[in-house]
Amino acid sequence: MASIISHLFIALSLFAFSANAQLSPSFYAKSCPRLGGIVRSGMIKAVNREKRLAASILRLFFHDCFVNGCDGSILLDDTPTFTGEKNAFPNRNSARGFEVIDDIKTQVEAACKATVSCADILALATRDGVALLGGPSWAVPLGRKDSRTASESGANSNLPGPGSDLSTLISMFAAQGLNARDMTALSGGHTIGMAKCQFFRTRIYNETNIDPTFATQRQANCPFSGGDTNLAPLDSTNNMFDNKYFVDLTNKRGLFHSDQVLFNGGSQDALVRTYSTSPATFRADFVSAMIKMGNLGPPAGAASEIRLNCRVVN
Repeated sequence: MASIISHLFIALSLFAFSANAQLSPSFYAKSCPRLGGIVRSGMIKAVNREKRLAASILRLFFHDCFVNGCDGSILLDDTPTFTGEKNAFPNRNSARGFEVIDDIKTQVEAACKATVSCADILALATRDGVALLGGPSWAVPLGRKDSRTASESGANSNLPGPGSDLSTLISMFAAQGLNARDMTALSGGHTIGMAKCQFFRTRIYNETNIDPTFATQRQANCPFSGGDTNLAPLDSTNNMFDNKYFVDLTNKRGLFHSDQVLFNGGSQDALVRTYSTSPATFRADFVSAMIKMGNLGPPAGAASEIRLNCRVVN
């Protein structure tokens, strides 16, 4: 009986994860042929203004997809009668780049009214941000719809935090249909961007599996108390999408606890070492995992639409 229940759960899970299986890179080929160019232009403008925005958009996409699939739910503002995901603990005062998606959406609406979802714009913008910082490019499957709701509780429970241990990371990604290799490849997104002191303070002051020189360097801008919003780079080439994140891990220079656990005598050590010496392997696995994550769909029967304004339902 337990075996039957287990197989039923797996079948239902696979059904949930295949809800976006009909996505296609050519979805808007006729209805909005200029879409790709519009999104890329918007991201060029944003990244030229601030390189960190590429990482911020990548994080938005990840935080969107892990809560009821890639449906643009993270983009919704709170209202007097609705609490969305922006103020859930993993996003509050840290999720950023919303105005970039707003600007691109405005341009897309001018070219193709009520045609392209905010969720698809976010997916394309993520790919372009990665590519603009020297990372890989890929054909983004399209055809998502925007949700008409969001889940603060889902954001609080589904998103791994910077203090997560390896078993937690593996299980939280597995809950989304992503295996341990996907998790490690996607963690490599931390090759770009910055982090606030409050999220890595415990690591640089209390942990032992850390390079002492690195800890001292980070302590200079992250005091034992105060300075919570002071920023540090997530890896040593944080404006370039490369494999240096994994090189840093092999040298005990991971900024978050959840980074260094990938290389700390555990199941992912060999893969981290592979990525640290083979940029091509990392890039290929990252693309594969991004497409897989981007295919996560909303629960069956969830209400959806093409939002005209990414911040509010129609």
